[in-house]
Amino acid sequence: MKNIFYFIGSLCIAIAAAFLIQRWLSDYEDPGYVLIGFGHWSLETSVLVFAVGQVIVFFVMYLFFRLIGVLLRLPSKMQSKGKNIKFNRSQEALIAGLIDSAEGNWEKAEKILIKHASNSGAPLLHYLTAAKAAQSRGAIEKRDEYLRAATEKAGDSDLAVGLTQAELHLSSNQFDQALDKLIRLQSIDSSHASVLKMLHQVYERVGDWEALHKLIPSLRQNKILMEAEVKLLEAETLCHLLREAAETGNAEEIDAMWQSIPEHVQAMQGMANIYFAAMIEAGKGVKVEDAIVKAILNSWDETLLVLYGNIKTKDHKNQLQTAEQWLSVHSGSAVLLRVLGKISIKCYQLEKAEQYLTKSVANNPTVAAYQMLGDVLIKKGDKDKASESYRKGLELASSEVVKQVEGISG
Repeated sequence: MKNIFYFIGSLCIAIAAAFLIQRWLSDYEDPGYVLIGFGHWSLETSVLVFAVGQVIVFFVMYLFFRLIGVLLRLPSKMQSKGKNIKFNRSQEALIAGLIDSAEGNWEKAEKILIKHASNSGAPLLHYLTAAKAAQSRGAIEKRDEYLRAATEKAGDSDLAVGLTQAELHLSSNQFDQALDKLIRLQSIDSSHASVLKMLHQVYERVGDWEALHKLIPSLRQNKILMEAEVKLLEAETLCHLLREAAETGNAEEIDAMWQSIPEHVQAMQGMANIYFAAMIEAGKGVKVEDAIVKAILNSWDETLLVLYGNIKTKDHKNQLQTAEQWLSVHSGSAVLLRVLGKISIKCYQLEKAEQYLTKSVANNPTVAAYQMLGDVLIKKGDKDKASESYRKGLELASSEVVKQVEGISG
């Protein structure tokens, strides 16, 4: 529209200029003429007519060349318009695909996204969203196909594609594939929050506690978890590593693992019990005997009492004397009485063992106490009382089994 106004304005100015020239020339008796010769031909006209003719020729030639320019640009404009139409459709398809995915129309979303992906300004989003939709409907092969296409279109977006791939593998419990992808992404950006968070999830799911323990400094440094969560994760990880060391049965490995644990984690409830139990199981209970006694004195713990009673030592009499000192404060503890009975058996003091075990079952009957009491009575030759003790132990064990079954069925 502006070009039309410019054209008409220029034409009016030219006509006005010609009119003014004509007025100026009319003041003279001879306004002048123009003679044009070409071969045997000649053309003679007034200056005014020649000037008007020149203006008309100029504007005719201008219109002609403008028309030629429009015709030459027409194919590219048509092509560009077609691309814009396809682009707009692809954008609409992306929005529709995202809505369908959110509503759970996975197959519909997948089809519309892939159909318009090639014409989109963001084909990566089409393929990644389609991959998620394919996985949601269980089409794993299609998912992998779309992920490969996304990788080809990734450009500088390798991280985004890799994170989506890892997320989909993780949600499908394909932990090895997810881990391979995440380790590669970590080499690209070692502080990326999503990468570290998913690595934490994968290591925890597969039970790779050593790798998770090595990851904790990065989780803390990059503030992926709150400090309280980091400390809890550290304790959980070290607990699992200590259990793994305990399963080897190697006392040196168990002790080395324990020494590597920070003191604030060692002091957490239950941690020391795992270490003591592992050392006793490995036949090195004597090494931790003093530590167990110290722990009992600091904080009364019946689990530690049981561990203390299982220590294999050459000096059971000293062990019995130490445990008997606790009776003055905890005389009503059925666990302490049972442990004292067990140590008394090791010291071959059957009378004392019978007394302790009898008091233990009187305070709180347990299958283990009845079993040990029966063994003591057998050694003393009192078979009737021994049978009665075994019978009570079996009845207690049966009732405990019944309770467990009822709890499961309930």
